[in-house]
Amino acid sequence: MLHLTQSAFNQGTGVLRLDTLIRLRWLAVAGQSAALVVTSQILGFRVPVLPFVLALAASAILNLVLRSKFAVSYRLSDRAASALLAFDVVQLAVLLYLTGGLENPFALLFLAPVMISATVLPPRQTLMIGIIVVISATIIGFYYLPLPWFAGEAFDLPLLYRLGSWFAILLGVAFIGVYAWRVAEEARQLAEALSATELVLAREQHLTQIDGLAAAAAHELGTPLATIALVAKELEKSGPQDGLIGDDIRLLVQQVNRCREILKTLNSLGHEQAGPLGMMTLGLLLEEVIAPQRSFGIELEVIPQGAGDEPRLRRNPAILYGLGNLVENAVDFARSRVAIEAMWDEQRVTIRITDDGSGFSPEVLERLGEPYVTTRIGSRRTKGEEESGLGLGLFIAKTLLERSGASLTFSNVIPSGKGARVSISWPTDVFT
Repeated sequence: MLHLTQSAFNQGTGVLRLDTLIRLRWLAVAGQSAALVVTSQILGFRVPVLPFVLALAASAILNLVLRSKFAVSYRLSDRAASALLAFDVVQLAVLLYLTGGLENPFALLFLAPVMISATVLPPRQTLMIGIIVVISATIIGFYYLPLPWFAGEAFDLPLLYRLGSWFAILLGVAFIGVYAWRVAEEARQLAEALSATELVLAREQHLTQIDGLAAAAAHELGTPLATIALVAKELEKSGPQDGLIGDDIRLLVQQVNRCREILKTLNSLGHEQAGPLGMMTLGLLLEEVIAPQRSFGIELEVIPQGAGDEPRLRRNPAILYGLGNLVENAVDFARSRVAIEAMWDEQRVTIRITDDGSGFSPEVLERLGEPYVTTRIGSRRTKGEEESGLGLGLFIAKTLLERSGASLTFSNVIPSGKGARVSISWPTDVFT
C-alpha cells in the first residue's frame, strides 16, 4: 500500500486541491461498488468478491486517512498529486486483473488519471502517470483472471482484439495527455495575462491616488513654505553674512527655493505642455537633472557617447522628475562618485546611472519599483534612521518613466558587485 508521510505532503503549494482527488476517489469507489453488486448479485456472475472488496477498501482507507490529516482547502504538491494518481491507476489495474483484464470494457477508465494529471500537473508528472498506465495495461493484457460470465460458458476474446484494446489505450493516453495539457496551458496563459493586466491596472490606480495626494500635499505645504521662505530671507538680510551661521542661512534659503520648485513640479506633472521653444538636448536635460545634487559633496560625471547628432526632446516634467529621483537616490548612497552615461544610436537612447555605494541588497533587487519596498539602508540624508524610505519615490519615478516609453533595469555593478546601476532606455522616436 502507498506509504503516507507528512514530509511527502508538506509542500502544499500546487494547483490541485486534495479535496478534489478525495471526492473523485469516493465517486470511483461508489461506481466500483455498484459494478460489483450488479455483476455478482443481479447478473449472477462469479466474481472474486474478497480481493475486489480489499481493493475497494484500500481506496476508502486512503481517503479516510487523508481526510483526517489534512484540511479541505489543502493544495497538493506536484509530487504528492502524482503519487495519489499513480495509486489510483494501480488500484484500477488490480480490479481489471480480477475481472478480465483488457477484455473488461471499463479499461477505458485508465484515461481518467492521465487527463487529470495533464490538466493540473507539469508534463513530466503526466508522462510518469502515462508510463504507469501503459505498463499496467500491458501486464493485464496478458495476465488476468477470466471475465465474469454466465455459468458454464466461457468468454475469451482473441489476442488480436486484446492487442487492439491495448493499442487504443496507448493512443488514448497520448492523445488525451497532449490535448488536455495544451488546453490547460492555454487557460493558464490566459489567466497569467489577466493577472498581469490586473497588476498594471492596480499600479496605475495606485499612482493616480499618489498623484492626488501629491497635489493635496503641494497645496497644503504652499502656505507654511511661503512663511519659511519669508523668514529665511529676513534672516539672510539681517543675520551675519560670514561664518557657519551665514552659510547655514544661505543653505536654508537655497533648500527652501528647491522645495518650492519641487512643489511646482508636482503640480505640473502630466499637465505641462512644452511650447515651440521648449526643446532641449539630452545634455541639457541631464544638466538640469543633476544641478540640484551638486551641493552634497559627491562627484557627478556626465559621460556622453553616441553616434550622430545629440538627441533632442521636448521638455517633459515626468522625465525630469523620474530621472531626478533616480540621480538623487544614487547621490544619497554613493561614497564619492556618481556616473551618468548618455548613449544613443539609431534605435535607442539610453541613460545609465551608476554609483559607487554598497549596491542594492539581493533580497529586494527583484522587487525594485514596487511601492513600499525599501531599496537600501544607510542613506546620507537619513542617518540614524532604520530605513531609507518606503520605496514610493522609486515606484513613482519608474512608473512615470515607463509612461514616457522607457524601459528600466536595476542591477549591481559587475564583476565587483559594489555600487548600484540603473539603466533607462527609450526608442529613438521619443526623441527628435
